[in-house]
Amino acid sequence: MEAARSRAAERTGERNLGKTILVVDDSSTIRLAVVGALRSAGHEVVEAADGEEALGLLDGRKIHLIVSDVNMPRMDGLAFARAAKSITAYRFIPIVMLTTVVDEAKKIQGRSIGVHAWVVKPFQEQVLLDAVSMLLPT
Repeated sequence: MEAARSRAAERTGERNLGKTILVVDDSSTIRLAVVGALRSAGHEVVEAADGEEALGLLDGRKIHLIVSDVNMPRMDGLAFARAAKSITAYRFIPIVMLTTVVDEAKKIQGRSIGVHAWVVKPFQEQVLLDAVSMLLPT
């Protein structure tokens, strides 16, 4: 696992260092795994347990990418993505959905909101890191 993280950090290189990623998931276990992978690849991470908490973190701080679950209490990932995209400062932010939801209708809905990628749980760390690296601005 550590070798995969090192390869991801090498592949992303200098262009993605210092990028801040918001991770939104109601499962503390999943958040821990995602945060660990992203930090090992050289990213800064901000965490939230659901969409409402995540919206509170979109307070003008620079967030370069969002990784969000779909099924969460209080505000699900699609409602959060819609709300995030309605904030001018975050309108063009890339969003990756990390979820067990593979329903094509949900994916279509997500694309119409502005979701850029879907990574299915249980996820392979390298798949997540590749999606993040591909979407991060240079």
